[in-house]
Amino acid sequence: MDYKDLANLIFPEVREIDYYEEKYPERKLKEGAIVTRFAPSPTGFVHIGGLYQSLIARKLTAQTDGVFFLRIEDTDQKREVENGIVGIVNALNDFVVLPDEGMISETEEKGNYGPYKQSLRKEIYQAYAKHLMEQGKAYPCFCTAEEVEAIRTKQENAKIRPGYYGVWAKCRNYTVEEMAEKVKNGESYIIRFKSPGREDKKIKHHDVIKGNVDFPENDQDIVIIKADGLPTYHFAHAIDDHLMRTTHVIRGDEWLSSVPLHLQLFHELGFKAPKYAHIAPIMKNDNGNKRKLSKRKDAEAAVSYYEEEGIPEEAVKEYLLNIANSNFENWRRANPDKGMDQFELLLNKMSVSGALFDMVKLLDVGKTVISRMTAEKVYEESMKWASKHDKELVELLEDKEYALKVFGIERGNKKPRKDISKWSEVKENIDYMYDAKYFERKKEYPYQVIQEKEEIKKILTLYLEKYYDQSDDKQTWFDKIKELAGEMGYAKEVKEFKANPEQYKAHVGDVSTVLRVALTARTNTPDMYEIMQILGKDTITKRFEKAMEELGK
Repeated sequence: MDYKDLANLIFPEVREIDYYEEKYPERKLKEGAIVTRFAPSPTGFVHIGGLYQSLIARKLTAQTDGVFFLRIEDTDQKREVENGIVGIVNALNDFVVLPDEGMISETEEKGNYGPYKQSLRKEIYQAYAKHLMEQGKAYPCFCTAEEVEAIRTKQENAKIRPGYYGVWAKCRNYTVEEMAEKVKNGESYIIRFKSPGREDKKIKHHDVIKGNVDFPENDQDIVIIKADGLPTYHFAHAIDDHLMRTTHVIRGDEWLSSVPLHLQLFHELGFKAPKYAHIAPIMKNDNGNKRKLSKRKDAEAAVSYYEEEGIPEEAVKEYLLNIANSNFENWRRANPDKGMDQFELLLNKMSVSGALFDMVKLLDVGKTVISRMTAEKVYEESMKWASKHDKELVELLEDKEYALKVFGIERGNKKPRKDISKWSEVKENIDYMYDAKYFERKKEYPYQVIQEKEEIKKILTLYLEKYYDQSDDKQTWFDKIKELAGEMGYAKEVKEFKANPEQYKAHVGDVSTVLRVALTARTNTPDMYEIMQILGKDTITKRFEKAMEELGK
């Protein structure tokens, strides 16, 4: 009996690998086209690092007319969570990082290189496991979990490297006849890869991001097919990346130490290995110490957090591109109106150490992204978010014509308003434009420099009686506020006040603040002229009267 006989005994009905090599031919793509994937396990929520990898993969394939596909690595079925695949698909849809091929729902897929769910590829993995066994490169292992644990304990007690290798790999030394006998007797087994490596030898590897790295050779006889007939991650990814014709594997650098094993598997299977690009993790500053964003500790680690907060998907992607290539920020500054798809992402310009996640900077990007949107777009996105998360905001926005006027304030200018960084901030930034919200609560009017109650009342009364005219253009409107300031003993120009502060009570800016605060109960708002144009004289009058009433209390 030889290994071919043993392979036929264990895998009597699997196809020859030639069938799969023909079924999944080389892709007909132009030279230099990148084929890569996002290959998550459906074992929990999608991490921001997964979106980061996907965005990089999607970008690189788009730049090279390549293919980006979504593969679900669900061979560890004990850890799978309900709706895990739906969560992954939805996350990519929410952020418009759309695969060319792969899973598009829990059960549907598109593309010619599937199935794109590993649990549906069982017979493919078994065909290649059989192929390895026929060559004496894989064998059945009959060790129980307790026996493997006992080996590990002995190794730890002896302070030697743990694992199933060399003299510790006891099942690799059985004869083919002994292995066959055990199989025939019904003993349970798994399939292990018979590593040809030696730990005292080094391999040299060039990582597309990390550069040249050296590793000890792999000498571990890893499990490739588990007792349930499904493969382990290491084996499955090698088969899939070969048959799906992956050119680049883009993944987190926690996988860097697996490179010797993965390259060895590709070599022993007779495959050309893809290029590996290991991305540094996204880090967080935790009391002066850098650590990885944690699923347990950090809300922002989950992709769902950004949708719930209403941070625009475009802002998240722009921020992640800035982390990916430091020159993106300068490019964006020089090309404010270009789509981010026109930026060329380069793997060799990625940082080899983890970038710090900066929420302040992300929200600043959010402000810029929203400031570039039309009023119609802001309305649509606000409504879309509010319909899921804020019914009160939906009610405010029911009068679309009025809402568009509100969102149109200071929009489309050379310096558009930047007061909104995420959709969850919309309500607090516009509610003063709605009488129901303005009048429903007692105001804390922060008048600032001008505090004297009678003075404030006089400014408001005089403005309404003598200076307000809704037909005024903006320059006339502001000139009248200057006239009002001068009439009441305030400097008409700020520079006049700064030059001779003792001659004036304050300046025109302080008078404007009184008007703004009485009108909105805020010191900071977008352009007051536009606000007044939308509110109209009746509303302005009612609000000033309310402010004066509050001053009288």
